[in-house]
Amino acid sequence: MPDIKQARILIMATDGFEQSELMVPQEKLAAAGATVEVAAPKSRMKSGKIYGWDEKDWGKTVPVDKDIEDVNPADYDALVLPGGQINPDKLRVEPKAIEIIRAFYSSGKPVAAICHAPWLLIEAGIIKGRQCTSYHSIRTDVINAGGQWRDETVVADQGLITSRNPGDLDAFVNKIIEEVREGSHAGRREAAE
Repeated sequence: MPDIKQARILIMATDGFEQSELMVPQEKLAAAGATVEVAAPKSRMKSGKIYGWDEKDWGKTVPVDKDIEDVNPADYDALVLPGGQINPDKLRVEPKAIEIIRAFYSSGKPVAAICHAPWLLIEAGIIKGRQCTSYHSIRTDVINAGGQWRDETVVADQGLITSRNPGDLDAFVNKIIEEVREGSHAGRREAAE
């Protein structure tokens, strides 16, 4: 079982991320001892940072540690995808972002998506047949992509972790830590399929 204190976790986002859905996991995972890095595409508004969305307007900025174009998924133990409406909609048209999600998933590493971020799982083609949840407004999108949608605080299916909204963040982060400790799901996923 890997120790969360040894884990390297990547948060991938861009301008318009739901502020709490990036900052709470970032803070709690770092407090648990993980090394947490934020990656964003070069297409962001300003070099070196991304802008959050806080309810009805732009919120705080978060420093970017790395351009997604320079990310090597092999360097990390888990991937976290914050939601908001703007962020995942912008990321799903970034080929490198989708490539990163697929690489984490195919290696069996935990992939955690909250709120509207399951749009990215749909775009990456990895939600079909998986139990999951999302923000209620994209429920039909998830179901149409073959996801087995549930109205639950957090749903984990062989390393794929999903939650509905900022109210679920404590359960979301706790599940990420639990899944990182379990290690790769690649062998278990293949056996289940």
